[in-house]
Amino acid sequence: MIVVDTEKCTAAKTELRQILAACGGNTKDQNVIAAIENLQSFNPTKAPAQSGSLMDSEWLLISAPNFPQGELLANGKYAYTLGRLAFNMFQPTKLKLVIDRVLQPVFPVGNGEQRTHDIVVEFTTIDESVPQLSGIVINQGICQSVSDTLLQVQFTGGILKPQSTTNLEDWKAVFSEQGKPEKRSWQDILMSGFLKLMFGLVPPQTMNPETGEVSFMMNRSPKGRLEILYLDEELRITRGEKGTVLVCERLGSNN
Repeated sequence: MIVVDTEKCTAAKTELRQILAACGGNTKDQNVIAAIENLQSFNPTKAPAQSGSLMDSEWLLISAPNFPQGELLANGKYAYTLGRLAFNMFQPTKLKLVIDRVLQPVFPVGNGEQRTHDIVVEFTTIDESVPQLSGIVINQGICQSVSDTLLQVQFTGGILKPQSTTNLEDWKAVFSEQGKPEKRSWQDILMSGFLKLMFGLVPPQTMNPETGEVSFMMNRSPKGRLEILYLDEELRITRGEKGTVLVCERLGSNN
């Protein structure tokens, strides 16, 4: 850790949170970009990707989700199709749902050189053709540091499961027929075939009848890079290879 002006750092974090709330979490907003750059100047962690236990936590996304083709609703939440959350692996891919929150648990695995990089999406269906159901999509991943500020990230598979409050029989009625042919555009069919070939995707086949859980594997996932722009006891800000910036708050922090 390096010495910073704690008062100014706290003020900069407060300002960032306020601006994010005012613009729907859009990290492409110029005011958000400026607030992040201001906060970076007070970054107390010199080598965030090498910071060990400081990275470890259950992180909550407080900026907008970055899945493709999202729809901002009037209540400030984002709606997606199920397919957009997990490589079109889970069916029904066109099922419409709203994201309740996105978590990222980061904890050591194996010998401690790697950490989890799961993306946990809690959702509620808003499709009028099915009962309202609450579930979780987990994009499973691992990461490890490659420099002071960079992580190498790789996704390994995914899980779809119901929340504990969801009626299991209602859940099975909607999600039990994984692997069933769907009417899809030729673009979706080509993309699905490409992903299976390139990434070694093994689609879900059957549902666990006791838990309602289905899963897929990704045997040849590409390795990406993630830059940690800011890290302390409360906030983590990252930037992906395509420039997407995500702001997360450590669960259990006082702010």
